[in-house]
Amino acid sequence: MQPTDGSLHLGNYCGALRQWVSLQDELDALYFVADLHSLTVNPDPTLLRERSRRTAAQYLAAGVNPEQSILFVQSHVPQHAELGWLLQCQTGFGEASRMTQFKDKSAKRNAEGTTVGLFAYPMLMAADILLYDSALVPVGEDQRQHLELTRDLAVRLNARFGDGTVVVPEAHIVKGGAKIQDLQNPSAKMSKSSAGGKGCVWLLEDPKKAVKAIKSAVTDADPAYTVRFDPENKPGISNLLTIFSAFTDRDVDSIAAEYDGRGYGYLKVDCAEAVTAWLQPFQERAAVYLDDPVQLDAILADGAARARAWAAPVLARVYDRFGLLPVTNAGA
Repeated sequence: MQPTDGSLHLGNYCGALRQWVSLQDELDALYFVADLHSLTVNPDPTLLRERSRRTAAQYLAAGVNPEQSILFVQSHVPQHAELGWLLQCQTGFGEASRMTQFKDKSAKRNAEGTTVGLFAYPMLMAADILLYDSALVPVGEDQRQHLELTRDLAVRLNARFGDGTVVVPEAHIVKGGAKIQDLQNPSAKMSKSSAGGKGCVWLLEDPKKAVKAIKSAVTDADPAYTVRFDPENKPGISNLLTIFSAFTDRDVDSIAAEYDGRGYGYLKVDCAEAVTAWLQPFQERAAVYLDDPVQLDAILADGAARARAWAAPVLARVYDRFGLLPVTNAGA
């Protein structure tokens, strides 16, 4: 995840991070804070450093185990940028131009605001994956196109430079990820920008604000107060049910049956209590690392060293296949 905010939100956790954490029990997992990717929006340097630490602390608070997995900051492993350049040199201009996210984001900016970094973003993402001979990549629908580009590039490299140059990764669709919508605009996914941020619940904000946001959530004008999971016809109620289910591990239908006809206020109050009951210990765990940046930096430094040890031989193999002259100690 990119450190573009001081806090992740419910959508980040329920839709992705919660599922990612579970993967470390069955796979060799690498987690990183994508600070290089965040440079496409020109963040304030001081805020970027602070937010990188805060994002890492939330990974740890959510359950990433640095002794079991590898946790690092992207820029601490320079091989990401190095492989990214090689992949840019293997990607066609038209191919990169067709990336949906680039077209959407560049359309919102003028020509001067659309950077070359934004254009090359998918190639750096491909480098993030190929650098570790990754077999599986957990992706959502919004990143599926980028993964397909990564696979195309991997196949291309193996065809041009020999089998085994890189591993062709597969998508790993994580089951059970909850899709959390904006509380004020339940037709859109939760994000910092939608509904002016008022429909977003941040993981590190005062739990009282989370309660207020959930109690103020948009529902509908059904006089019967029908509670059922029906995203098309009752998106606001369905979103509350999804959130309630995610933080209680209860079945959506059983929750709906309990609150059907009782009035939406009861559902909102109990949903808010379930969320805050989880938020408080999560914030306490995050604070352990945020209050001790030396400890946090040590965890990230160790993760980066382990990641570099994994990435270096892969990059060396690709350099060799490309015909780049190796560094020698002759004359040193």
